[in-house]
Amino acid sequence: MLSGRELHSFRRGLLEWFRQFQRDLPWRCTNDAYRIWISEIMLQQTRVAAVIPYYARFLERFPDIRALAQAPEEEVLRLWSGLGYYSRARNLQKAARQIVALHGGEFPRDEEAVHALAGIGSYTGAAILSIAFGRKHAVLDGNVARVLARLGAMRGDLRETKRWQALQKSASELLVAKAPGDWNQAMMELGATLCTPRAPQCLLCPVAKFCRARQLGDPEAYPEKRKKRDAVQIVLAAAVLRNAQGQTLLLPPPPRTERKPAADDVATLVSGMWHFPTIAIHKDPLGELLDFLGKLIQKKSGNLTLEPLAKVRHAVTYRDVTVLPFRVTLAKLPRVRGAKTLRLEDLSALPVSNLTRKIARTALAHAAGASGETALPQILAANP
Repeated sequence: MLSGRELHSFRRGLLEWFRQFQRDLPWRCTNDAYRIWISEIMLQQTRVAAVIPYYARFLERFPDIRALAQAPEEEVLRLWSGLGYYSRARNLQKAARQIVALHGGEFPRDEEAVHALAGIGSYTGAAILSIAFGRKHAVLDGNVARVLARLGAMRGDLRETKRWQALQKSASELLVAKAPGDWNQAMMELGATLCTPRAPQCLLCPVAKFCRARQLGDPEAYPEKRKKRDAVQIVLAAAVLRNAQGQTLLLPPPPRTERKPAADDVATLVSGMWHFPTIAIHKDPLGELLDFLGKLIQKKSGNLTLEPLAKVRHAVTYRDVTVLPFRVTLAKLPRVRGAKTLRLEDLSALPVSNLTRKIARTALAHAAGASGETALPQILAANP
């Protein structure tokens, strides 16, 4: 894309900007591969502000690879609960166990060995190897791809194989071999803070003079917007069972299966974690949930009173989910195989998904309103 003096000027301008204006982030204070790895996995499809508190809590509980490898999976998921995309946490632990078994508990420095770890692809591998070990690997994520597309005024779907390969080649050509970690972080920082998808701050950009999209007068037109998949509308009904002591009942993580799940598969929507009794609705929310509860707790559904709570909205990839939660007050919670009882306020003692958190928040808000209280437990109220 650039060569000679232009390339030298581009590199120098971006690195000087990064060293002066980079955000003060906890994972930038270390070159420890484990900590860098944790941050990179957490940051996938997740905002920096949301990651920071999780990063601190996760490392406090799992300070090194062996601690993560030896922990119960349920504890790993509990510490991840609220971040979403829970396969990331499962793959983290799987990879930690691979590192212990194959590399003596030390994060490998070999590219092939790194890419063989669960959950690590080309981008994550390049980020860890360059930042932790100074290896000459150029990263290419969404932020970097957008910067490169605007520099070269590239049209079309960037994720198309040939275009993505061309972008990777461009990223490698721009890479500063003497400081690959700083360079990769500078490119990502530029895309995350200035060269944003909407309203890019070109006047503050340290390399704006090299940008072809800006020269053409409409940098926001690059890259072209990807056509989104049409959203699938899904309706669920959930039962929040409560006894006089304020306890509720959660069902255990659904068993994993190799089959491809349907769009309204409840096990997928609750991220394979602890959850309220929940079903997908087809016609009659009240009737279908009553039938389900009758079978679950082995009690005639006609004896149950379901009190509707406020609707819950949720989104999972291409699915727009509406949850119809109901409060079911019982003198005694039923015994259900594998289920656990706990106070609704203590929900975060178990690994639960954001969907389950939202249902709990609705139930707590309803209970607080009925009693005149206003404050929700912070552990539930603080998470999106």
